[in-house]
Amino acid sequence: MNWKLAARAAKMNPSVLREILKVTERPGIISLAGGLPSPKTFPIQAFADACAEVLHNDGQAALQYAASEGYAPLRQAVADMLPWNVDPAQVLITTGSQQGLDLVAKVLIDPGSKVLVETPTYLGALQAFGPMEPNPVSVASDEDGVIVDDLVAKARATGGRASEDAARFVYLLPNFQNPTGRTMTEARRAAVSAAAAEAGLPIIEDNPYGELWFDEAPPLPLTARNPEGCIYLGSFSKVLAPGLRLGFLVAPKAIYPKLLQAKQAVDLHTPIFTQRMVSAVMKDNFLERHVPTIRALYKRQRDAMIAALTREMAGLDVKFNAPKGGMFLWARLPEGIDTVKLLPKAVERNVAFVPGAPFYAGLGDPRTLRLSFVKASVEEIDTAVAALAVTLREELELLGEHKLTPAPV
Repeated sequence: MNWKLAARAAKMNPSVLREILKVTERPGIISLAGGLPSPKTFPIQAFADACAEVLHNDGQAALQYAASEGYAPLRQAVADMLPWNVDPAQVLITTGSQQGLDLVAKVLIDPGSKVLVETPTYLGALQAFGPMEPNPVSVASDEDGVIVDDLVAKARATGGRASEDAARFVYLLPNFQNPTGRTMTEARRAAVSAAAAEAGLPIIEDNPYGELWFDEAPPLPLTARNPEGCIYLGSFSKVLAPGLRLGFLVAPKAIYPKLLQAKQAVDLHTPIFTQRMVSAVMKDNFLERHVPTIRALYKRQRDAMIAALTREMAGLDVKFNAPKGGMFLWARLPEGIDTVKLLPKAVERNVAFVPGAPFYAGLGDPRTLRLSFVKASVEEIDTAVAALAVTLREELELLGEHKLTPAPV
């Protein structure tokens, strides 16, 4: 059969992260790679109780088709937990926050549209945007997030052309960013929000990790500062369980109907049984009791990874950060190291990580890598970082030998 693919299908590429996760399924591998929450945090008994309650109280409705917008009590719960005045009518329940990215792409991107992203940015967003054929443009970024002057410059139309050439939106993860773990400061948020509002640049704010702070809650979301200029994405994956595939978006009323129509075309509605079950779990302030246990666990494991890196990478010119929350730590290895090539050698020593280059919209930094500290135990973190250090030392020795080898005449 001669299947002729749509042109957009060429933009659909396999996820680097998913391919790496296949490797981590090998017995004996300690994975510091995937962004998987610790299964120790899943409130299994609470779900069992909620499942029984939902089926007993209204099983027929829970197993029927439902409204595309989402289960009304859950939409109200989302509105109530956000730190600005949110009308539940602006909340759309999504099948994971990844679906929110897909809906944004379908509604806001035309082929060739300029879309601004951080440097580096979330790989899953680049994949969600890709089939709509945008022109992704990296905005210069530092440890505090995007640099405002570069954001303003790249948001503008170029060459004096009309506004069609201006950026459609900027995609940002202000809290414990994936992949770097960095957090945008209050001062930077205020400056970014003001600059975007003045430039008429919409912000897509993705906040799956915002509740996973360790010592201090992050500053107010960008959306709280200008709700009419932002679409806000959230998730229940990191505070309850990712297998639920339950997320949400909050959108201005001007754009909400089109996002809803895009969702209706995809799946009609997010599974209503899951929505009702999560709504039941969230009663009586469950998250206020549950999430602090996740924070405490992840903080211990972050501390263990920082201690292990400090100890094992001594003298190797390895730079890494100390994230204030979330699930990830970002590292840069010495000059000449390519982490894509280093990965299979690390896997031979039973440790896996994610190379950093795929997280860049443009040319990536081959020396970077992302480490997740939330799924491995403290003992596994110690073992894995030690193995990674041995792998790096061997690679540096080889690199030194190659430098001494004369080039062929």
